[in-house]
Amino acid sequence: MLTILGFAMIATFLVLIMTKKMSPIAALVLIPALFCVAAGKGAHLGDYVIDGVTGLAPTAAMLMFAIVYFGVMIDVGLFDPVVRGILRFCKADPMRVVVGTAALAAIVSLDGDGSTTFMITVSAMYPLYKRLGMSLVVMTGVAAMANGVMNTVPWGGPTARAATALKLDAADIFVPMIPALLVGLLGVLGLAYVLGLRERRRLGALRIADDESVETKETVLVGAGAGAGGGRLGKRPVGGGTGEADGGDDDGDLLKGLDPDRPTLRPRLYWFNALLTGTLITAMILELLPIPVLFLLGAALALSVNYPRLPDQKARIAAHADNVLNVSGMVFAAAVFTGVLQGTGMVDSMAGRLVDAVPEGLGPHMALVTGVLSLPLTYFMSNDGFYFGVLPVLAEAGAAHGVTPLEMARASLVGQPLHMSSPLVPAVYVLVGMARVEFGDHTRFVVKWAALTCLLILTAGILFGTI
Repeated sequence: MLTILGFAMIATFLVLIMTKKMSPIAALVLIPALFCVAAGKGAHLGDYVIDGVTGLAPTAAMLMFAIVYFGVMIDVGLFDPVVRGILRFCKADPMRVVVGTAALAAIVSLDGDGSTTFMITVSAMYPLYKRLGMSLVVMTGVAAMANGVMNTVPWGGPTARAATALKLDAADIFVPMIPALLVGLLGVLGLAYVLGLRERRRLGALRIADDESVETKETVLVGAGAGAGGGRLGKRPVGGGTGEADGGDDDGDLLKGLDPDRPTLRPRLYWFNALLTGTLITAMILELLPIPVLFLLGAALALSVNYPRLPDQKARIAAHADNVLNVSGMVFAAAVFTGVLQGTGMVDSMAGRLVDAVPEGLGPHMALVTGVLSLPLTYFMSNDGFYFGVLPVLAEAGAAHGVTPLEMARASLVGQPLHMSSPLVPAVYVLVGMARVEFGDHTRFVVKWAALTCLLILTAGILFGTI
């Protein structure tokens, strides 16, 4: 009964948000509440919600102060050189823009934190997508998949969880998987190239005139520009101007991305801010302090040094208040969903039934089975639930048929590109919130491509003999 209710609850949630019948926050709260009552455990709903909120409170705090911190870094101009460098590479060519998005997300993902990756990537690329009229859902989809592949670094979370659950060395799990993960990353870059070509055909290669105020339509094209509809801009410059589609000789000056004259810039403090950010990321990787504490300290220091006047500090906090409220609100709403799933026992029942459904004849191929199961299970469950609750059971079943725990652990990493777009992952709300993309649109676009990326990694792992 709990298994049926669990799958029905998840399916109802996804259908409602993908068809835009409910907002994600409302669906994350009301749907699990109704199913909790249907399971006969309505009297315990308060306990489940409190448990869920308690578990996600550190994450919500981290996201709140991380948004303030990176928002201030964007305000002061820390990332402007990165933006200008990317824009010079992109040259207002939609294909290069999408490939640049994937590359930037992959590089920034080396810090091991998805929220940080999405904040930097969206901040750098959003102005260009808007000014070219490109599909914002392509940006969120490509960034999420690139981050999902790179999320498997030992300090990123999943690998460490798998190592802990099966009492293995994280390096023994990760290093042999590098070739397969590189294939997955190449797959994401290849997909970005294809999606970029579609956007190029839809829009053409354009120029940006940064000396004019440009208004672009806010459109989310779930079909990734597959059709010619929506108005073809051809090769005319965005916002007027003249010149060929290749941009001419002066593109380096034209492609600024962020306003170079905004009053919040602090050019004299550039190296202080760069050192502070580098120190913060290093401290996160070395786990010198809990991440929420690091971002709290970093945000307070960044505000105090860059904006010593109290009115300026209040203005910067107010400027980022919308993002903070949207993301933290979504995280606490997701806490209701996860609290009910775990508290009622739905998630354990669902996982157990899926494991029991594996035919006995597939025993010698449990690594392959684990890789395939990691797609739905890590999408519908938290990483903690999957790696500490399900993986040990699968590993025990595999061991009975001679499949080593190392193979099982490596196979369990396969589903991460899809996991990063799960409604249970707080970082995805940072991504869609900052990009101003509906979560349902993002989900409808990314699921099929992320699943294909996962299967590509699994296939490569089998061919390389690591799974």
